Amino acid sequence: MLSYRHSYHAGNHADVLKHLVQVTILDYLLQKDKPLCYHDSHAGAGLYSLGSEHAQKTAEYQQGIGRLWQYQPTSAPLARYLALIKNLNPDNSLAFYPGSPKIAALMLRPQDTIQATELHPSDYPILQSQFARRRRSRIENIDAYAGFKAMLPPLDKRGLVLLDPPYELKTEYTDLVAGLSEAYRRFPQATYAIWYPVIERPAVEAFISAIVATGIKNQLRIEYCPCPDKAGFGMSGSGMLVINPPYTLADSMREALNELAPLLAEPTPATPEAARLLWQVSQLVGE
Repeated sequence: MLSYRHSYHAGNHADVLKHLVQVTILDYLLQKDKPLCYHDSHAGAGLYSLGSEHAQKTAEYQQGIGRLWQYQPTSAPLARYLALIKNLNPDNSLAFYPGSPKIAALMLRPQDTIQATELHPSDYPILQSQFARRRRSRIENIDAYAGFKAMLPPLDKRGLVLLDPPYELKTEYTDLVAGLSEAYRRFPQATYAIWYPVIERPAVEAFISAIVATGIKNQLRIEYCPCPDKAGFGMSGSGMLVINPPYTLADSMREALNELAPLLAEPTPATPEAARLLWQVSQLVGE
């Protein structure tokens, strides 16, 4: 089943959280001179026009990056993320939003490697074309979990693996846990960032518990729900479960989410205490 197209959802509040975490992790990894590998399991098209028919049909970006476009951030993580988006739109008009592989391409150095897999027959050629001139890249039209077996471990002994499935099928939750376990077995030194939607709270908690039950150490949960939980009525928020997080990530995300939470919330929180209830950063498994 390949009906999911991220072009309908690019720049929404879930993207803001996901890419805020991604940028913060990559910034930390880039502090060292040694090369790294970025692996994207469900890469999408890479770059999205917010003026496209798909983006305009849902207009989800208006409740995400659209609300932040003219905002002047004070926290360093949020400022870094927004600067990256603004650099992609130099005329000060919000026209394009980058997917996670494009963000990696904007941030990484020539000595770093980018790997990505994408199955959708329309998105894959678009993604591949963006990396045609990049020497240290490998873009494959294969299943994400087959990609782990084919491409991990990389030659570089450190890096970030981002898992961002569409969760269209109920089996994707169990498939992800199995795929993550395989990837971690092959590349245990990496940082893993797993995005998940908050749609039905019991299902979310069961999924998180399944990842904890793998026995993989050092798991950090980062979650932001700008809307109240509303089972059966769409996505109220999303989260990132990070394995082997940089030691600075938890504090960086607390700082960023404390600032971000009231900006995207529906309805606007009446007090700072109410805004604080919209997010969490918690260590699930110790090192």
